[in-house]
Amino acid sequence: MNTIKIAILDDYQQVSLKMTDWSVLKNVEITVFGDHEKKPEALVTRLIPFHVLCVMRERTPLTKEILSALPNLKLIVSTGRRNASIDKNALEALGIDFKHTGYVMTGAPELTWALLMAAARNIVRENANFRSGKWQTTIGIDLEGKTLGIVGLGNIGSKMAGYARAFNMRVIAWSENLTKEKAEAAGAQWVTKEQLFRQSDFVSIHLVLSDRSRGIIGEDDLRRMKPTAFLINTSRGPLVDERALINTLKQKEIAGAMLDVFNEEPLPADHVLRQLDNVLATSHIGYVTQNTYQVFYDDSVKAIQAWLATRI
Repeated sequence: MNTIKIAILDDYQQVSLKMTDWSVLKNVEITVFGDHEKKPEALVTRLIPFHVLCVMRERTPLTKEILSALPNLKLIVSTGRRNASIDKNALEALGIDFKHTGYVMTGAPELTWALLMAAARNIVRENANFRSGKWQTTIGIDLEGKTLGIVGLGNIGSKMAGYARAFNMRVIAWSENLTKEKAEAAGAQWVTKEQLFRQSDFVSIHLVLSDRSRGIIGEDDLRRMKPTAFLINTSRGPLVDERALINTLKQKEIAGAMLDVFNEEPLPADHVLRQLDNVLATSHIGYVTQNTYQVFYDDSVKAIQAWLATRI
């Protein structure tokens, strides 16, 4: 059997080869790409030699056009349970095998709560002021008695509800398919969408991106928010109308936004969201944890191992 060429894409932290034992894969050649290539033509040129691609969540879109230009490609292993940026129909038509890895559910809600806490207590600003020699420059927000509005009460949203209850917050929730009974089972009160945005001190979004949910948070929703309220989005950028959000933040109509996801990723260095002083943001690191990465790369190796066994 000829040497199998494997590419690991978008390994921003350069940790993929340290997270698991790749040496169990025999007769393979592994190349790690730490940078992100967004130009389709350059991406095709980069990937043409490879038989196997290990892709990280939705960092590199693999469209029908790109996949059709990779004649050597036989297998894609994607981290996580879903990857909306890969054309599954094209994979089937081209005869390319597709596998996915397991996932650790705790990273995203923990980061979401960290962003909420950091905004409530002005952690970033106070740390910067401390380093510059200042002392006690802001006044924080007490969480007890405040209202957390959760848009989407699934696995992650339900965890957020549990965190909020531990801080004696009121929890309300809405989504298109949420019922009063399901909300109560998760420790939340069902409300209408309009009520959620009017009543919440913090709005946290936890929906799966689809054609139906794209732009589900629009200008009218943002206008209903209190001027002291915060919007948190650690799910997917396009769930929120970006232009409306930017205008809302520029005009200081809400206290701020805590963001981990964006319409375009990586976010351009000159993007306006990087410049607004009422934005606290991270670079889509909700799932970027030690345990999660170990599952991702352990399972990637196992998937490739099983696939290679079918070729013997």
